[in-house]
Amino acid sequence: MQPGIILAVAIGGAVGSLLRYFVASAIQQPTMQFPWGIFVVNITGGFIMGVIVELSALKLQISPEVRAFLTIGILGGYTTFSTFSLDSALLIQRGAYMAAAGYIIGSTVLSITALFAGLALVRAL
Repeated sequence: MQPGIILAVAIGGAVGSLLRYFVASAIQQPTMQFPWGIFVVNITGGFIMGVIVELSALKLQISPEVRAFLTIGILGGYTTFSTFSLDSALLIQRGAYMAAAGYIIGSTVLSITALFAGLALVRAL
């Protein structure tokens, strides 16, 4: 293991977790039944991942430390599959089956679509 990459991931993870908290908290209101905050976080995270991966592959020379900081660190801390799973389970336990299906399908399809949109955006530049 490379100490520089480990440090980059650790710092990026802290930054990403704070970003997730701030973004999700700014969106999610106590009266909302649907977990819009994490929904938006996961979709924007997919888009940003697409942009970073394509930029580093086609346009920029990014060091392994910077790439790890951005993708594993920041985006790993920013997007959360565990929170997604918890939100899905809570919707199902409440009997909100249509909302749960919409959340699960929407999060999956739109996050992957957003990733491809990020790739396409960089290719078009």
